Amino acid sequence: QVQLVESGGGLVQAGGSLRLSCAASGRTFSSRAMGWFRQVPGKEREFVAGVSWSTSLTSYSDSVKGRFTISRDNAKNTVFLQMNNLKPEDTAVYYCAAGGLRLRLGVLDGQVDYWGQGTQVTVSS
Repeated sequence: QVQLVESGGGLVQAGGSLRLSCAASGRTFSSRAMGWFRQVPGKEREFVAGVSWSTSLTSYSDSVKGRFTISRDNAKNTVFLQMNNLKPEDTAVYYCAAGGLRLRLGVLDGQVDYWGQGTQVTVSS
């Protein structure tokens, strides 16, 4: 019913910047929040940032706070993740998710309606 398509990943040197985009498409889109998560092989998918569609209230993990900024374009059903001062430990596949309100806080259980396919971010030292 709804597809989430991420873009903007790539290879960047430490200290550089990337902007990820996640566009939602479908006949209807009624999710209350969007979030960015990342995952590396052998690790659990971890919360990065989230935003509420209605209030624009945002949340960030401690590891990215001050470096990453999540934003959204309500008219285009698109969420962005501006990543500055990237570090090698930021290397991961980044996924966007759409779902319930608590997804903004990084809650996955019962909150995710859709996942994007992921986009690779690689930060070299």
